[in-house]
Amino acid sequence: MLELHAVTAGYDRRSPVFQDASLTVAPGEAVGLLGPSGCGKSTLARVAALLHRPDAGRVTLDGTEVRGWRHRAPRALRTSVGVVFQQPRMSADPRLRLRDLIAEPLRATGRRAEADGRVAELAPAVGLTGDLLARRPHEVSDGQLQRACLARALALRPRWLICDEMTAMLDASTTAALVAAVETYRRGEGAGLLAVGHDRVLLERWCDRTLDWENCARAPRVAD
Repeated sequence: MLELHAVTAGYDRRSPVFQDASLTVAPGEAVGLLGPSGCGKSTLARVAALLHRPDAGRVTLDGTEVRGWRHRAPRALRTSVGVVFQQPRMSADPRLRLRDLIAEPLRATGRRAEADGRVAELAPAVGLTGDLLARRPHEVSDGQLQRACLARALALRPRWLICDEMTAMLDASTTAALVAAVETYRRGEGAGLLAVGHDRVLLERWCDRTLDWENCARAPRVAD
């Protein structure tokens, strides 16, 4: 279970982005979090992904209360979560070819020997051809780069997947392809999914249930 209980978070303790946010995601469940731009949902997604320490509240992952964040989180917890951000160009190293971008988590965790096989497995699953894998971010479209970022998020076979506005910048066909890839992975691995967005139609079609931001948090103060 992924649980956020009464979480308050932001970038200045005197003016939190949101207060008292609570939600749960069960293994194998897809939960949508719907809210307008600037409400704080991206900050909450970073807390759920163990990338941002909250100011108050509790985050529990697979029965373990999280006490360390980012690189201070235990590796077993840190690698159990995969995250896909809204803007792929801000989350991709421009020096890396797409095949190396996808393999990056494996190499960073000492599993370099698995990298080639895992890339070969993931590339067709997200719709990347061999010629695209040899290109760098500036040589591909936003949609192609986001496919690589999704594959990177899946490289370590996470039990939890956080998609923060993953399709906001993409056309309808690429959106459909990425959602299908996530669903194939989720159903095959029994992974839980938190999908953050502002498109109610997409989230309600994609997810098992959708939460409105105002029902899981209060008092947003500043834009995220």
